[in-house]
Amino acid sequence: MTDVAPEADLRAGLEAILLVVDEPVTEMTLAQVLERPVQEIATVIRQLSAEYTEAGRGFDLREVAGGWRFYTRAECAPLVERFVRDGQQTRLTQAALETLAVVAYRQPVSRARVAAIRGVNSDGVMRTLVARGLVEESGTDPESQAVLYRTSSYFLERMGLKDLDELPELAPFLPDDVETLEEQK
Repeated sequence: MTDVAPEADLRAGLEAILLVVDEPVTEMTLAQVLERPVQEIATVIRQLSAEYTEAGRGFDLREVAGGWRFYTRAECAPLVERFVRDGQQTRLTQAALETLAVVAYRQPVSRARVAAIRGVNSDGVMRTLVARGLVEESGTDPESQAVLYRTSSYFLERMGLKDLDELPELAPFLPDDVETLEEQK
């Protein structure tokens, strides 16, 4: 962009700045950053806002709290909410799912027991499950003093269960020779 930007560059500059702000920014601040008169900024920003609304874009450019900022259009709120709630943030890795299953069916259980069942160190995965609120500490083992873990009420909520009794039986999913496998360990 040049120092004396044509209107297209001014519009692009406004959009770029407004895209990265996390709180409303004043016309004065925009004018200072873009080195343009406040009245010109006010006119262009109102034109942009009207164009976005007229075009039915998924976002609005709104004047709130003495400044301007992009917001999700109200009609799109359910989609955005579903993405935030059920999207990338809640996906678990295969290792996390396996660890969560061990905790759910064997609780209260220590990290060492989870690692023994899975056959790999599960410390990092367990920390992730605790951080996400799916697993919580439930005391210590009286013999080994190891921290014990159980699933949380948030786990039940996310799984749509009233209590752990509603977990499906594991027997149909186990191999026929599971007893032989346990004896060989």
